[in-house]
Amino acid sequence: MGGFFGTISKSPCAIDLFYGTDYNSHLGTKKGGLVTLHKGVFNRSIHNLENSYFRTRFENELNKFEGNSGIGIISDTDPQPIFINSHLGKYAVVTVAKVNNLVELELELLNKGKHFSEMSSGGINQTELISLLISEGRTFAEGIEIVYNKIKGSCSMLILTEDGIIAARDKCGRTPLLIGKKEGAFAASSEPCSFPNLGFELYYNVGPGEIVHLMPDAMTQLRKPGQKMQVCSFLWVYYGYPVSDYEGVNVDAVRYASGMAMARRDSVEADFASGIPDSGIGMALGYAEQRGIPYRRAIVKYTPTWPRSFTPSNQDVRNLVARMKLIPNKHLLCGKRVVFCDDSIVRGTQLRDNVNILYGYGAKEVHMRIGCPPILHACPFIGFSASKSPLELIARRIVKELEGDDEKHLDLYASTGTDEYNRLIDLIRKKLNITTLKFNTVEDLLASIGLPSECVCTHCYNANSCF
Repeated sequence: MGGFFGTISKSPCAIDLFYGTDYNSHLGTKKGGLVTLHKGVFNRSIHNLENSYFRTRFENELNKFEGNSGIGIISDTDPQPIFINSHLGKYAVVTVAKVNNLVELELELLNKGKHFSEMSSGGINQTELISLLISEGRTFAEGIEIVYNKIKGSCSMLILTEDGIIAARDKCGRTPLLIGKKEGAFAASSEPCSFPNLGFELYYNVGPGEIVHLMPDAMTQLRKPGQKMQVCSFLWVYYGYPVSDYEGVNVDAVRYASGMAMARRDSVEADFASGIPDSGIGMALGYAEQRGIPYRRAIVKYTPTWPRSFTPSNQDVRNLVARMKLIPNKHLLCGKRVVFCDDSIVRGTQLRDNVNILYGYGAKEVHMRIGCPPILHACPFIGFSASKSPLELIARRIVKELEGDDEKHLDLYASTGTDEYNRLIDLIRKKLNITTLKFNTVEDLLASIGLPSECVCTHCYNANSCF
């Protein structure tokens, strides 16, 4: 997915920029970048994060980032920030985006005489493409409107100009954008958890399609928010950090409520509940309280060298990392019936390996409870691990095994309680060697989030999206 942070201050901003960007590390895995503006000069660094961490890549370079304004990015896509010099002036831009019509827009711009100087994995850099679209406008706001109208997918961005920072949230509000404020400074971030330890107070939640301009002592609205929103439900299921609030709704509170909702529908006999670190912990705590059974740390993540942000792009290495970073507690597992709560099942390979390890450590029964419904659709809006192909999803592969290429009954597999749904869940259970398996319902997930259902995107579960 990716996350960004930007700040503009009356004093040097490098420290706030560095740590604020680092607090977005759980949102991206591939590239990291920082840029500051000092006396009309942009200072930039971009590093590969696939084999290291943001802090270790950038902390030795902090002295070069002079200036009182800057933006940073943890990217899951292309190298960023991008520099542009156009009729709008000199500026740098970072994006959290997924552009599905990248090839069509590339041809359109080439036919207009534009050229691309940045390349990414053999193709064009989508952030550069977005910057070229911005430069087609007579103003930054007009250029961002062009981006909103032309791209298919989503795009939130920060633009560092010679006259402040412009923050723009995706037209449909798929990804979050929050504004923080402290004495003599403003900040914009994908993650509000970046604010407290840097002295910022949450000041404003940027609405869908809204554009704001930040100066050290003022925020000005350049475009009003749209009337419709479809924020990604997976923020609360997995991506979001537990202490963060999106649209005023706390991540850990949603996971806790989700666990309680699942427990109310459950009657399995178990000795205790346990969360799969990290995103399954809040759910397991809620489940345990509702069921009146103990919560135990039967599986623990080894945090000194395996933080959540380290997610290699290679699938084989990713499976190894998933296995290495989670350490079961044999003392607690031996001979026990355990309910494990986890955020989701995407491909299923990591969970299958983890389940077999749990049995190997003496677990008598392994009952899995999943915080979201089965993922049946690749996401067309946000670039996360389930976005590449539907057949990478274990639920979709099983539907294909049952239905062949005829998927006219796909909606029945997405509807909790149907014969098709029950058959799907049982086959997933058997493939993953789980004693019992249950998924949260769309209705309970939406109730746990608490926003109007039309404001929350559930496309990956049921292909429902309002626009």
